[in-house]
Amino acid sequence: MRTMWIVIAIGVGTPVGLALGALFFLLAVMQTGYEPGLALVRRFNRRVTNRRVMKTAGQRGSDASVVRHTGRSSGKEYATPVGITEAGEDFLISLPYGTTPDWLKNVLAAGTAEVVHEGATYRITEPELVPVASVARYQSRSERLGLRLFGVDQVLRLRRAAAQ
Repeated sequence: MRTMWIVIAIGVGTPVGLALGALFFLLAVMQTGYEPGLALVRRFNRRVTNRRVMKTAGQRGSDASVVRHTGRSSGKEYATPVGITEAGEDFLISLPYGTTPDWLKNVLAAGTAEVVHEGATYRITEPELVPVASVARYQSRSERLGLRLFGVDQVLRLRRAAAQ
């Protein structure tokens, strides 16, 4: 911990120092699950990152997919960019912010949503929180490393609804 403060003190005011400080902040917040810090990161992503990602999310070749869900109280339709891993007929979504994001609460409460992945739209059912270890065989080595680095211990498993 002392090394972190030394690095931050040396680099304050420089672009590299600011980037390192932001990285240390992000890692500390994600690993500890410090709720005010998570709220700050979520707010930044909602206002900045997600808007950029949504321009291509869900399209063939995109790194991001889209979860379309309905608000629990408002009934309003929402679209949230997420990273998806295919696991046979299921989809897996890592939860770096834990189980508190509104989109996740909406999907769990409704029990259904839509996923736009690789240019196709899927109706999903049976959302379920599962331990990372139980689905590790479907994740790449770099994804497993990232989950461990950020202290993620659960993922959301979504089942594709049967075609009608």
